[in-house]
Amino acid sequence: MTPQQRFTQRLTSYYLWYTLLFFIFLIVLTILEKEGVPRAWIGYLFMFATIVIYAGIGLVSRTSDITEYYVAGRRVPAVFNGMATAADWMSAASFLSLAGGLYLQGFDGLAYIIGWTGGFCLVAMLIAPYIRKFGQYTIADFLGTRFSDAEDKNQVRILAVLATVFISFIYVVAQIYGVGLITSRFTGVDFSVGIFLGLASILVCSFLGGMRAVTWTQVSQYIIIIIAFMIPVAWLSAKHSDNPVPQISYGAFLPELVKKEKQFTNDPKEQQVRAIYQTRAGEFDKKIQQLPASWESGRNELQKKLDELKAGNGSLIDIKTASRDLANYPVSPEEARLRWAETRNMYLQKSQPNFAQYTPYAAKDKTEADNKRNNFMALVLCLMMGTAALPHLLTRYYTTPSVTESRDSVFWSLFFIMLLYITIPALAIIVKYDIYTSLVGSEFSKLPSWVTYWANVDKINPLVSIIDINQDGIVQLSEITIDGDIIVLATPEIAGLPYVVAGLVAAGGLAAALSTADGLLLTISNSLSHDIYYKIVDPTASTQKRVTISKLFLLVVALIAAYVASLKPADILSLVGAAFSVAASTLFPALVLGIFWKRANRQGAIAGMIAGFVVCVFYMVHTHPLFGGSSLNQWWNIAPISAGVFGVPAGFLSICIVSLLTPRPDQQVQELIDYIRAP
Repeated sequence: MTPQQRFTQRLTSYYLWYTLLFFIFLIVLTILEKEGVPRAWIGYLFMFATIVIYAGIGLVSRTSDITEYYVAGRRVPAVFNGMATAADWMSAASFLSLAGGLYLQGFDGLAYIIGWTGGFCLVAMLIAPYIRKFGQYTIADFLGTRFSDAEDKNQVRILAVLATVFISFIYVVAQIYGVGLITSRFTGVDFSVGIFLGLASILVCSFLGGMRAVTWTQVSQYIIIIIAFMIPVAWLSAKHSDNPVPQISYGAFLPELVKKEKQFTNDPKEQQVRAIYQTRAGEFDKKIQQLPASWESGRNELQKKLDELKAGNGSLIDIKTASRDLANYPVSPEEARLRWAETRNMYLQKSQPNFAQYTPYAAKDKTEADNKRNNFMALVLCLMMGTAALPHLLTRYYTTPSVTESRDSVFWSLFFIMLLYITIPALAIIVKYDIYTSLVGSEFSKLPSWVTYWANVDKINPLVSIIDINQDGIVQLSEITIDGDIIVLATPEIAGLPYVVAGLVAAGGLAAALSTADGLLLTISNSLSHDIYYKIVDPTASTQKRVTISKLFLLVVALIAAYVASLKPADILSLVGAAFSVAASTLFPALVLGIFWKRANRQGAIAGMIAGFVVCVFYMVHTHPLFGGSSLNQWWNIAPISAGVFGVPAGFLSICIVSLLTPRPDQQVQELIDYIRAP
């Protein structure tokens, strides 16, 4: 038996014992809950125990060896690299938001599952084996070496580092936001405090042991992720269908949901609520048309109300509420126009009857259906190409012992991801069925406790809102607003499952967010320390100094990302979607042509990376309301999240045209391409 085989056997034994002990831990907590231990303590035990496990692995795996710190010593077996990659991949977006996206969007949400899984096919065929054959540490290192020449060796490297930092930073902010959401939910601390508590456990792993610690932590996190997701959805499936296999049972719920949605569409009470939304949309439209006078009068009314409360000894709560309303009022007529238009559009959308979400590209006419189809395909393409260009994902394929194992680990990555991804649609459908049958039609005076709880987690932007619009005391479907990011976290409570299951789901969500955040922060810090500090600033730096510099970068980037996440920018899926489009536009053309087209040169790569990035970001800024853009500026009605569908062609064209107009790469580069492409 070879040393590598003995190492694999030892790892298998460790993680089997780990899984067994985790199940014993679940059984103990279930017994404690039945014995009357307070729910808060159950939540604390889950959070504390899992974070201690990750921190313990980080401490045991601490290292200052450069190869261990950057690429886990290049000895991670394919199966375990597949598990680590799956955990790295299944971020807060996959675990927390994907089921919510399917719940809210129906068929349209499948674009995420198809695009993200399809991306691994591109990774296996186009990139993973070749970068493993290259055998260095970062993606910027590969691009910098491939597109260097006698005239300049670092321009492409610097651009690749900037792209890596930009892409990974957007992505890591989304993960840390998810960490804050889960930590605040299960410890009761403020959202911002929850972010920094979660950050501490991230740093223990990645700071002490680099890729070595992150890899073995991610394997343990994957085990918790898959257990946490499977148990509640299997329980729900058994509750509603007597079949504990949700992947098989959830198809039976689709006809029932279609039938109920038709009933809701024709229900007089639902129509009454939609009419009220239509009226409110008209009021905001009128205010927009009367700007700036409507903005001025609205501000004066709020100021007058606050002054009257202060003068008339109003209650402290009323004064505080009035002060908050005034502070949140648009600061200018321009901001009022954007915010009021957003609110008007939201009311207009709520005033329309829902289409069947299980019919592909359902719409009121052919033009709208065509737009939906085009956006679906564009998003799939962007997610596929973005997946194949994500620096933190590709770096994982540097850690395998050989090129063959890098290919095998892509297969195992897809297998372990598939286990979750074929279950997510089942969860979305069964939760929707549960809400349609138990919440819709119930009395407002008897709302379940989970509604009140989740409504109070974030009082400024409530995660759940159920308002009696038509004052009839009965919950209508149109009166329910649920943030997609909490569907998975709230599932155990929605279904009335034991609190231990709720704690388990939170532990799974935390594992998903932490695993991806670990990988992203390490990718950023390693790229800055290896490709900027070592390759450009101080090529004579010792390995110890390089590791130390990487750790310092990691700490600084982590703190900045945590601060940005505490500002709650956009929703998780929007942030992640933006990262994929930018990655696809900036890095995918350079990676693919760098491997498969010998004529591509440094000038072409520079032009392609800049062109792809500029086109992608310009389109997002020009069309996304969050950045001050407008949907009226869209090209062929393509949504801003799919900006990569324009950025990628711009990148490919720029590389091809500029490379053909400039000198060929030198012989050394030609030999490098032959080497990495040799079997």
